[in-house]
Amino acid sequence: MQPTKVHVHLFYGADPRHYRAGENIGCLYGYHHAESPELTLTYSRDAKEGRVTKLARRALKEVLGFDFIHTWRNREAILESDAVWTHTEHEHLSAALLLLLKGRARGTPMLLAQSVWLLDKWPHYSALRKWAYKKLLARADVLTTLASENAQIARDHFKRDVGQVYYGINPRDFPLREPKTWKPHSPVRIAAIGNDRDRDWESLVQAFRQDPRYDVRIATRRRVSKALAADNVKIAPAAGLAAARELYDWADVIVVPLRANTHASGITVVLEAVALGKPLIVTDIGALRDYFGPEHMAYVPPHDVPALQRALDEIVANPALALERAQAASRHFAARDYSTRQFALQHAHITQEFLRKRVATTLPSATSRQSEALHAERLKSAPQRRTSP
Repeated sequence: MQPTKVHVHLFYGADPRHYRAGENIGCLYGYHHAESPELTLTYSRDAKEGRVTKLARRALKEVLGFDFIHTWRNREAILESDAVWTHTEHEHLSAALLLLLKGRARGTPMLLAQSVWLLDKWPHYSALRKWAYKKLLARADVLTTLASENAQIARDHFKRDVGQVYYGINPRDFPLREPKTWKPHSPVRIAAIGNDRDRDWESLVQAFRQDPRYDVRIATRRRVSKALAADNVKIAPAAGLAAARELYDWADVIVVPLRANTHASGITVVLEAVALGKPLIVTDIGALRDYFGPEHMAYVPPHDVPALQRALDEIVANPALALERAQAASRHFAARDYSTRQFALQHAHITQEFLRKRVATTLPSATSRQSEALHAERLKSAPQRRTSP
C-alpha cells in the first residue's frame, strides 16, 4: 500500500527549512513525529517576498481573517495530498477556500481543521463573516480543538462532531525533571510569560505591585500599559528560547493570569513550567483542568486579586505543599505524555481512522459498480438467442 500523503499547512514564518535553522528541531509544533511508513509529510513553504508583496499579503489577510496568498502559493502540495493538517483557523479556513475552488478537480484531500481562537472571537464577527466561515468550515472533514469547553461550543455552533486533542511541548527544549526541593527567595520571585491575547496582566500587577516581599517579571511581546510598571514589576519581552529558560530558572513561582476564554489559553506556559518543576498559580478558566487538576497547581477565580495573593501566601508559608503539587504535576505530565510527539500521533490516529471509514463507506458502492459492469460485459459476450415472433 502507498503511504498516506499528509500536507501540514502552517502560518507564514513556520517553514521548517528556516525556523530555528541549524538546530534540527523539525516542525515547530512537532508534527514531524507522525512521519512513518504509513504517513509521509510535507510542509508549507514560505516564499521570498519584497516589501510591497508582503504588505499586500498582510492586507488581504487582515480583510479575510486568513492568509490566502500564502495558501495559494502552496496549492500544489495541498491539492496533491491525501490529507491536510492545520494548526489554527487561520490556516484551515484558507485551506478550505482553496479546496472549494480547486479540490473537486484535483481529488478530495481530507481537511483536519484545528481551531484555537475561532470560538472565542465568534460572537464579535459580523453576520457576513459568520456565514462565510460556516461555508468554509463545512468543507472541513474533521474539526478539533485543544480544550473540551471550546469543543462543546463548536458542537453547539456548527451542529457536528468536534474532537479534542491534547497539546504538547518539545521535551528537548523543556526536558521533564521532577523537583526534589523548593524554597522561595526573599523577595519571592514571580514570573509570568505569554503572548496570548487573553493574559490578565492587570490583576497580576494589582496583586503584588509596590510590595517589597515580591519581585515580579512579566515577559510578553504584547503591548502592556506603562501604568502597570512599578519598582518591583519589570515588563519586557523574553526574546527567544534562551531568554525564556533564563526567566523560568530565575523564578520561584510561575503565575498564569487569564481573562475569560475557552481555548486553554496559557497551556504552553503551564506545560513548560511543569516540565521544569516550577509551582504554578493559574486562573481557573479556559478548560485548563483538562490537563491538570487542583492537586497539581493552585487555581484562582478570574480577576480575583485577593485569591491570587492568598494562593501565593499559602505556598510560601507551606513549601512542602508547593513541592508536593509540583511533583504530582510532573508525574502526571509523564503519565499523560504532554509532548509534541504525542500531539502529532493524535493527528495521525484521527487521520487514519477517518480515511479507513471513508474507504469502508465507498467500497460497497465501488464493488457494486464493478459487479454491474462485469455483468454487462457478460451479457454482451453471451450468444444471442433468436426468439419466435
